Amino acid sequence: MILREFCAENLTALPQLQAGNVARVELCDNLAVGGTTPSYGVIKEACRLLHEKGISVAVMIRPRGGNFVYNDTELRVMEEDILQAVTLEADALVFGILTIDNQIDREAIEQLLPATQGIPLVFHMAFDAIPAKEQFQALDQLVELGFTRILLHGSKAEQPIHDNIEHLKALNAYADQRIELMIGGGVTADNYQDLTAQTGITQAHGTRIC
Repeated sequence: MILREFCAENLTALPQLQAGNVARVELCDNLAVGGTTPSYGVIKEACRLLHEKGISVAVMIRPRGGNFVYNDTELRVMEEDILQAVTLEADALVFGILTIDNQIDREAIEQLLPATQGIPLVFHMAFDAIPAKEQFQALDQLVELGFTRILLHGSKAEQPIHDNIEHLKALNAYADQRIELMIGGGVTADNYQDLTAQTGITQAHGTRIC
């Protein structure tokens, strides 16, 4: 069975969603820059509305667009946003933090972990910025850090996801059920079944997934 996750910018499309079509929503703001943290009010209302429908909510924690290298001030903002999302009953938290050389920033992530209070963690498409050959080691690090899931495209965003099938298959085999993988980036209601069948990855994400 394929799990579909709808990527929502604020509340506009949420009333039309049904649990039979979508199991989970990634809630964010400002998709023009790849998504940032939604407001307190948006998280609160989205959780109320979607939980009534039996749909879970993964909240994006990202203080700005651009790269995924954050300074101390930005990390404090992320920590506060995490605490708010936890209070508002988010089901998962979605964030990604890298070093300037595009590696997992373990130190920064470990700084945020206490605020997450054990809620499932998703590493978002910052993963795609990690060089392909080094993504296997990065996957190991995310397992060690306690992440539940990785949202990925397989390579730099400008490359069609269909060109990444073999790499995605290899990552999925390497993950070996230690961590969930979810494909996104060009995934739609028309192609998600073909892409999941080819890669063996059973979760699909997108703004046009349903």
